[in-house]
Amino acid sequence: METIFWIWLAAAVVFLILELASPTFIFACFVAGSLVSGVFSYFYPQAYYWQIGIFVIVTAILLPLTRTLAKKITKPSPQKSNIDALIGRTALVTKAIDVNLGGQVQIEGEVWRAFAEEAIEENARVKVTSVSGTKVTVEKI
Repeated sequence: METIFWIWLAAAVVFLILELASPTFIFACFVAGSLVSGVFSYFYPQAYYWQIGIFVIVTAILLPLTRTLAKKITKPSPQKSNIDALIGRTALVTKAIDVNLGGQVQIEGEVWRAFAEEAIEENARVKVTSVSGTKVTVEKI
């Protein structure tokens, strides 16, 4: 058996390792191209240009196909969790919010340190716009 066959198989293994190590679906196309070229090199070991051409063609054909497949499989999670779920919620101001000093709001029974771009009086309803650590940024409704 010719050495070129083993080189194509080694390339397929390297691309497979890269595919498993990365979150993309790109290197799978290179794995397939390497395998097809390896099979071709088994039967025609001296046709180097054909092997490279087959590798390029198979990879070029599979790249757009796998990208559309990957986009169909991966969908963003529609359900927010943890502190991301607080964004957009309504809160009650329990301590007046000063522009420089901040204040406090109560969101679903929890008290949070709050900041806003304008002064907001106590007992006002506000909407959470962002969360940073243990602080929320709010705006008046």
